[in-house]
Amino acid sequence: MQACKLHKSQPLWMQQAKNWLEGLKISTPEEARLICKLIPAQCPFEREFYLFGRRILRIPPLCKLNPFYEEFVGLRFRALCFLAEECGEDISQFLV
Repeated sequence: MQACKLHKSQPLWMQQAKNWLEGLKISTPEEARLICKLIPAQCPFEREFYLFGRRILRIPPLCKLNPFYEEFVGLRFRALCFLAEECGEDISQFLV
């Protein structure tokens, strides 16, 4: 008897793109800084709207709907680690 799959299988191109993102090697500080600037530390779409001091609307973080979210977060983390450990740079500017 076959086990049930709890999630849909992804198209081949999507899995290949995820593997490519996971396999990217960061080799220069310039590459690492560019990655840290391009991939935000927080979801830029999450917002709360207030009227007269009361929250009237909340837009939840939408980044997790992106099928490549985990790979982008991992790539940004590897870039931050490269800058901190290999280059000895202060990464606090990228943590905001």
